[in-house]
Amino acid sequence: MTQFAIQARDIVRTFRDGGVKALDGVSLNVPTGEVFGLLGPNGSGKTTMVRILSTILAPDSGSATVDGKDVVTQADAVRRSIGLAGQYATVDENLTGFENLRMVGRLNHLTKPVASERAHELLAQFGLSDAGARPAKTYSGGMRRRLDLAAALVAKPPVLFLDEPTTGLDPQSRQDLWVIIEDLVSTGVTVLLTTQYLEEADRLAKQLVVLDQGRIIAEGTPASLKAQLGTTVVAVTFTSSAEANQHVGLIRDLTTNEPNIDGSIVELTVNSGPAVAAEVIRRLDTAGVTVAGLALREPSLDDVFLNLTGHKAEVAAEPVADAPAKRKGRS
Repeated sequence: MTQFAIQARDIVRTFRDGGVKALDGVSLNVPTGEVFGLLGPNGSGKTTMVRILSTILAPDSGSATVDGKDVVTQADAVRRSIGLAGQYATVDENLTGFENLRMVGRLNHLTKPVASERAHELLAQFGLSDAGARPAKTYSGGMRRRLDLAAALVAKPPVLFLDEPTTGLDPQSRQDLWVIIEDLVSTGVTVLLTTQYLEEADRLAKQLVVLDQGRIIAEGTPASLKAQLGTTVVAVTFTSSAEANQHVGLIRDLTTNEPNIDGSIVELTVNSGPAVAAEVIRRLDTAGVTVAGLALREPSLDDVFLNLTGHKAEVAAEPVADAPAKRKGRS
C-alpha cells in the first residue's frame, strides 16, 4: 500500500471556448485510506480535476497517478481502480435497484452469480434492501444518491471520487450519506470529495485544499485553516444594513482581518472573543448606537473562504468541458 493513493503535479487545463483556464498548476497528495476534501464554489475547478483524475479529460500539462497508475498512459488500469459518483444520480430509472447494481457488476466483468450477490450486499449496506425490487424512478432523491454511490462500489475500487455527492439533498439525507462515507473509509477506501458545503468538508475531510478560479489558495486540516483567522467570531447585528455600513468603522480596528458585512450583521474574527465583545459594546454605547444582537461563535470554513478570497463560496458557472481527448489506451 502506497502512502498516497492520488498524486497530481502542476495540472493545467484550459477550455478552448473562451480560453478559460479551469486549472492552473494544481498539485495534490491524497493519503491512502482518508477523505481528502477539494473545496470551492462551482467554477473553481473541482469537477475538472476529478474528470482528469478519472481519465474523462486529459490535462494540457502536468502529470497524475491514481493507485500508482498514470491517468494518461495507463487510463484503463486507472478506471479499474476507481469508483465515481457525481453530482447527479446516473442510475437507470426504469430498472430496479437490484437490476441497476447487477448490470454494473456485469459491465465490470463479474459473473452473473457474483454480480447478483454483490448487488444484494450493497443494497443491504446502503439500506435499500426493501426497495431493491422497485424501479429506481420510485426512489426519493436520497435513495437514488445512495444507489448511485452503491453502483460506484460494485467492483470494490480502492479509490472513490465523490463529486459533490450531496448536492440537492435534504439535511437528513445528507447526514445519512456522510455516515456511509465514514463507514467506507473505515474499511480502507480512499475518498476524494469535492464539495461547496463547508460543513461537509469540516465533518469528513482530514485534509483539504481550497480552490478558487483554478488555483490552490489554501491547504491543510480544517482546524488549521480555521485557526488562521482567530479563535472566535464576534457577530454584531445592527438594526439595518445601512446602520451596519455606517458604524462598522467604530469597531474595524478590533480585528486584523477585514470585517465581513452581511446585511445588518458585521462579523469580526479575533483571538479574544469575550474581551473584544465587551469593547464592541462599550464603543457602540459611547457613540449612542443601538444594536439588535451580539453573538460569539467558532470560525467556520465559510469564514476561511471569505477571508482568503474576499467573497463567499457562492455558486458560479463552471466551463463546459471539451470532448475528452482521444489517446492511446482509451476505450
